[in-house]
Amino acid sequence: MSTPFEFSAEALLRELQDLQAGLARGAQVLARGSEVRIGGAPREQIHAEDKVRLFHYRSGAGQRSVPLLIVYALVNRPDMLDLHEDRSLIRGLLARGVDVYLIDWGYPDEDDRGRTLEDYIGGYLDRCIERVLARSGSDRLHLLGVCQGGTFALCYSALRPARIASLITMVTPVDFHAGDNLLARFVGSVDVDLLVDTVGNVPGAFLNWTFLALKPFRLTGQKYVNFLDLVEDEERVQEFLRMEKWIFDSPDQAGEAFRKFVKELFQENRLVRGEFKLGSETIDLSRINMPVLNVYATEDHLVPPPSSLALGEHVGSRIYETHAFEGGHIGIYVSARAQQEIPNTIERWLGARDQDP
Repeated sequence: MSTPFEFSAEALLRELQDLQAGLARGAQVLARGSEVRIGGAPREQIHAEDKVRLFHYRSGAGQRSVPLLIVYALVNRPDMLDLHEDRSLIRGLLARGVDVYLIDWGYPDEDDRGRTLEDYIGGYLDRCIERVLARSGSDRLHLLGVCQGGTFALCYSALRPARIASLITMVTPVDFHAGDNLLARFVGSVDVDLLVDTVGNVPGAFLNWTFLALKPFRLTGQKYVNFLDLVEDEERVQEFLRMEKWIFDSPDQAGEAFRKFVKELFQENRLVRGEFKLGSETIDLSRINMPVLNVYATEDHLVPPPSSLALGEHVGSRIYETHAFEGGHIGIYVSARAQQEIPNTIERWLGARDQDP
């Protein structure tokens, strides 16, 4: 009498042979990762300073008179917003008539070890905004901040509210101690002074593996096992390789900026306590009086929803809205559903702002 647990030596051998063939094929495909092309939406560089570049995206569609400037995080690359023609928040916005600008922070090197958050927010970001306003002929712009870039956008909007027509934050940490924040708990025990004093700029690879370690099974072993099931599907292979290329393209972090961001925000939570300063200026979130749209991901393991949603308790805006995306921190940009939902949400928001008195 046979049981479900019985197997033959021949069947086991076939399984092992199939696995070996799959691993060999997978290794060959992964080796092609450097050949994968990311992005490609037409754009023009209109400003450069040190490592920072400011781009203006070109669109054949009619554009709104008030431009949108996207501020991405220092961690990882803004290529996530334009991975491919069918996985691109930027292309989605362009198709809806949004006049899009983007800051690329570049790759810090030893010359940038002393760069501070004041340099990034009060310096580079401020001058990029001046350039966008001069080019567009508008006296204000819409500001879209992504993740850490959203925190930068909050700080700038609190300091220079007259320049910001509306503020959009996406998966942005505000209360760094709210929710089940694995990342905050992890960095809470890090001796940041010792780290920065020892290595200077913090290696991007170190941070990248930190993020992967928050979900080690799903983000390391499991995804490569699952990859074996799609190696014969060229389109899905290309999607996988583009994501891999983006994940491991991690810029180093300027030491002093990293020190202040981790110590005063992650560890001491000064932003929501009203104690965070850039130079001599205190960041008072109640000074954010322009309309605010706060977009968060319901399954975000890096920026849990309570961390983002805390923003509503602190801004002084008369118009404050939230949008919940049913997905994770990365899916909000690259999932198939996001390609319509997120650009549509932003376009509707900007359209309503055109009607504001």
